Amino acid sequence: METTTPQFDPVKYKNTTRDQWQTAAEAWFRWSPTLNQWLGKATETMLEMAGISTGHRVLDVAAGAGEQSITTAKKVGATGYVLATDISSNILEFAKQMTKQAGLKNIETKVMDGENLTIPDATFDAVISRVGLIYFPDQQRALKEMLRVLKSGGKVAAIVYSTPEKNKFFSVPVSIIRNRAKLPPPLPGQPGPFSLGAEGVIEKTLTKAGFINVKAVLVNSPLLMPSAKDCVQFERESFGALHQMLSGLSDTEKQTVWEEIEQELKDFETENGFVGPCEMVVAVGEKE
Repeated sequence: METTTPQFDPVKYKNTTRDQWQTAAEAWFRWSPTLNQWLGKATETMLEMAGISTGHRVLDVAAGAGEQSITTAKKVGATGYVLATDISSNILEFAKQMTKQAGLKNIETKVMDGENLTIPDATFDAVISRVGLIYFPDQQRALKEMLRVLKSGGKVAAIVYSTPEKNKFFSVPVSIIRNRAKLPPPLPGQPGPFSLGAEGVIEKTLTKAGFINVKAVLVNSPLLMPSAKDCVQFERESFGALHQMLSGLSDTEKQTVWEEIEQELKDFETENGFVGPCEMVVAVGEKE
C-alpha cells in the first residue's frame, strides 16, 4: 500500500493560529513592557529602514497588541495615520486600549487576514510587520498584498527571527516540545518561527514577491528577564506557537515539559539575571 506524504493544511493552520492568539491576547498585552524592552531596538531599526516619518500612512500587519503601532503613531504624528490589523479580534481590543491610554487619535484597528487585505491599492507609504510574517501559511501572497497596497516608492519592513542556533531562548523550548510531543519535523511550506531566518532567505522572499532595493540587517535582541523561570512564564502565557505544539499532551505532561524547558534555559542565567540569546533579522523592500 502506498503511503502518502502528509500535506500541510494552510486553512486548518490559520484557524488554529487565530484561536491561539484569541486565547493568548491578554497575556501578550500584559507582557507589553517586556516586548518593548526586548524588541525595541529591532522595532526602531524597522521603522528607520521603512523610512517612516511625519505625515506618513502606515499599515501594521499582524499588529498584535499594537505596542509597535503606538511607537509608529508617535513617529508619524497627528498628520499621519496607522492602521493596525490582525487576524485576532481579541488582541486588537488590547491595541485599542493601549491607543486610548497613550491618548493617540491617529490609530485605527481592523480585524484582517494579512493574506487578504481589504484595502484599496496604493494607499500606504509603508507597511510594517513585527514577528508576524513567519506565521503566514502563504508568505508570498501576504507580501504581494503588502506590495499592492503600497504607493510607488513605499517600503515594506519586517522583523523575523534568524536561525534556531541564534535564538536558543525559543528554539530550546521548540525542540523539547517537538521531542516530548513526538511531533514530526515541519512539513515543506509550513510556516514557523525560523521559516525566514536562514541567511539570504528573507531577501529572496521579498524579491520573489516583486520588491526592489531589498536588504536585511541582523539585530542582536537578547531577552532579559530576572530568571529562566520568568522566561518560561512569559513563553508559557503568550507564545501561541508553543501552545499549538503542546495541544496533544495532557495537562500533567505539559507541566513536565515546561519544567524540562526551565531546567534547560537555566544555562542562560548569569549573575545579572537571565539573558536569552535572540537575534532578529530586519528586512526591507521597496515598491517600484
